[in-house]
Amino acid sequence: MQTDDSTSTEFTPRQSAVLAEALRLLVEGGDKALTTAGLARAANCSKESLYKWFGDRDGLLSAMISYQASKVRTFERSGERLTGESLTQHLELFARDLLGVLAGDVSLALNRLAIGQTSRDGSKLGRMLLERGRRQIDRRARALLESGQRDGLLRFSDGEEAYRTLYGLIVSDMHVRMLLGEKPDVESFGARAARAVSSFLTLYGTEKMLAD
Repeated sequence: MQTDDSTSTEFTPRQSAVLAEALRLLVEGGDKALTTAGLARAANCSKESLYKWFGDRDGLLSAMISYQASKVRTFERSGERLTGESLTQHLELFARDLLGVLAGDVSLALNRLAIGQTSRDGSKLGRMLLERGRRQIDRRARALLESGQRDGLLRFSDGEEAYRTLYGLIVSDMHVRMLLGEKPDVESFGARAARAVSSFLTLYGTEKMLAD
């Protein structure tokens, strides 16, 4: 089965490489390590290019968050009719990617930085994480659920509630525990994703879904 590319088409390959380097600097050195001059040196590009591509520091952080969120793949190919098997595969791919991104050093560093900045700047970074990160992922996942409903595989009256159920089954309290320092069991993510999707389909799958 084909899957969507894990990098966002919003960025060119060169921009994506620069954003990956910016995220590395943030993880390894914290907020103070992420300067325009430092990123230009590390990514072997000019400061002028950074300003042209991303604008100011807030623009760079926003792009970093969007790039990170794009690693969570979802069903986005219009015209493809879903089957029970393909919907399950798409949902499990989403669940595995979501767990992998949330458990990664980058996500944890961004969230910890946002928490630390809350009292200083009115949680500007926190709002960016919601708008460019979480909600970007949410919108794409909701589109997958709506496609499943359209093709007669899922039944729900409130798409937001259905998605929150899916997200809760996948993540539970795992992200909070990791933010507090618990090491993730990465090897269990595949089984965890499969269990979450199975539970979700038991709740929202139609007879057609279960038959497929």
